[in-house]
Amino acid sequence: MRDDDRMMDLPNEFGSGIVGVCDICGKRQAVIVLQKERYKLCVLDFLNKTWLKTDKSPGAPAPLYRSDRIWFDTRSVPEGKALAIVLTPTKLVRHPVVLITPDVYGLTTTLLDAAIRFARDGYEVLVPDTGKTPSVGPGHHLALRTGVRFRGGVSSRSKKVLGLVNLYVDALDFLRNRDMVDPAKSAVFGASYGGSLALAVAAQDTRLAAVGLAYPQPVAPPDLARLVTAPILYVGGTADPGAAKARQQLAAVAGPQGPRVEFVDLPGGAHGFLARDLPAYDLRLAEAAWGRILAFFRQQLQPPIPRPPAPPLLQGPATPPAGAPAKPPAASTA
Repeated sequence: MRDDDRMMDLPNEFGSGIVGVCDICGKRQAVIVLQKERYKLCVLDFLNKTWLKTDKSPGAPAPLYRSDRIWFDTRSVPEGKALAIVLTPTKLVRHPVVLITPDVYGLTTTLLDAAIRFARDGYEVLVPDTGKTPSVGPGHHLALRTGVRFRGGVSSRSKKVLGLVNLYVDALDFLRNRDMVDPAKSAVFGASYGGSLALAVAAQDTRLAAVGLAYPQPVAPPDLARLVTAPILYVGGTADPGAAKARQQLAAVAGPQGPRVEFVDLPGGAHGFLARDLPAYDLRLAEAAWGRILAFFRQQLQPPIPRPPAPPLLQGPATPPAGAPAKPPAASTA
């Protein structure tokens, strides 16, 4: 049982001691739970909170999220398990989930930047580490690039590509079954070749609520997005020929008979403008793109709670329209 589960099953007392992470100093230790306020405090910070004098200062606030390296079960690799990192918000509510689909390079600066931004926004994030997966290597890299060059796009029917897609489908199932997540609110995000793989995953999963694509490569068949049931966000630069072809494919299938697609075209953006370690990185365009991506995911996965209807206003007697006969005064009674 996790510490969070222990906290939820505490007896109805004012305070109880458990082993967990202090909400103030962020350290795992024996902590005191203030049941009325849902705080977990270590002894020192408990004394500070109850206004007892001490010569020690309280610790720093708890971080917004924590990260771990985990292994998840998958049948797409011979080892039966694959490595990934998971970022979990520390707030004790059910979190929407976001799966980030890398290409063969694994944990790039773009994907780590995306994972941190999503986790700080309240999402449980999983990023498979394909760079350290033994069965993923040059063959998959060649399959992705040759598909774009000679077949019109990343081929979803290629054996190597299908292996990566199945790996991400298993990762998404694992993510939905984690504690303190909301499996009904799930999304995928990918950039470049990872964006093409994210689209292929979305074509197989009808439970997704949102799909985010940053300058993706075209796919084959070109109408693959027609199988996607979730809203799609495309973010790309106008100076990126590969992403422009992918945009044309999405625009061709969007409409009443296809998925709902939102396009964000950033003037002058080249391929890889989100990557901090590449020459194409553009801080202004990157921040604008992340703002639109986070806003899109909030709209689909964290919609605002509807307000209750306002009570009807108390109005006086209605005035008769102009030209209408005036109502005779009521007869007075003795």
